[in-house]
Amino acid sequence: MSGAVAAPRRSGRASRRRAWAELLRLPALFTVPGDALAGAAATAAAPNPRTLLAIGSSLCLYEAGMALNDWADREEDAAERPHRPLPSGRIHPAAALSAACALTGAGLALAARAGRPALAVAAPLAATVWSYDLALKHTPAGPPAMAAARGLDLLLGAAATTGRTREALSSAALLGTHTLAVTAVSRRETTGGTPLSPLAALVTAAALARLAARRPPQLPAGRGEAATRGLPGTTPEPGDATARTPAAATASLLRPALAAAYAATAARPYFHATLNPSPPLTQRAVAGGIRATIPLQAALAVRAGALRTGLLVAALAPLGKRFARTVSVT
Repeated sequence: MSGAVAAPRRSGRASRRRAWAELLRLPALFTVPGDALAGAAATAAAPNPRTLLAIGSSLCLYEAGMALNDWADREEDAAERPHRPLPSGRIHPAAALSAACALTGAGLALAARAGRPALAVAAPLAATVWSYDLALKHTPAGPPAMAAARGLDLLLGAAATTGRTREALSSAALLGTHTLAVTAVSRRETTGGTPLSPLAALVTAAALARLAARRPPQLPAGRGEAATRGLPGTTPEPGDATARTPAAATASLLRPALAAAYAATAARPYFHATLNPSPPLTQRAVAGGIRATIPLQAALAVRAGALRTGLLVAALAPLGKRFARTVSVT
């Protein structure tokens, strides 16, 4: 008899865990660490303990946004997505709102531990997340707000690692542009109806892939330091050995490979949604755009000269894909 009682209890706990995993869209978490790592790479600094704090802060703020998103959309989801955790009754709306508040506080606390520059970026990031979910999502300012949040998340990694953000502005702009395109497509994922957004996203992905594959201009660095990190330093003379370092050669191959992986991940579902902007294909386009975030982050890290960081970020893609098979992110 006791075993019969224990089995439903275990089943109930498993059901609650799955409901929270759906609410927080856990597979999408694999797209978050690359923001801080790409930000650190853009400053030509190796990740350090403050970078880990920035990653923790990003994860908390991202999950706060997920919980708040469903709390704010609970009435809309009741009509369009009744299977979601809140409208289905598996999670109470007050619990989702409480989780959003707690996760926001935790994210800001972790940023504060990383230093004042990190907190100075995390605070507007948190404000942007809340503004998007509560007020801006269904307005023309929605996609730019989401793009700003992703760009700020990359700058959070730079600020936490080195206290500087200027060098990371270019990478933040590229990542923000990608997010802008994905968010614009997502606005039609339940209704479909227009090929313009996926077509614009397809063109954007092609342009971003080309930019990510290029070796960016760098501020002058000492030749020895540049050669050690595989970074461009002062402009080498013809035949200069720094132009032929193994790291530079590897980067010249890895940059276009990761940029191509980004384009391949995003382009196909965007193209299908352009041909047939039905809700299922539009949702696949959004999912493809989200998955493409990881190879783009990796390409940006390698573009900045951080080969190992880029490979680490790229390794998150298969992990996220494998985890997504068991938990829905829609």
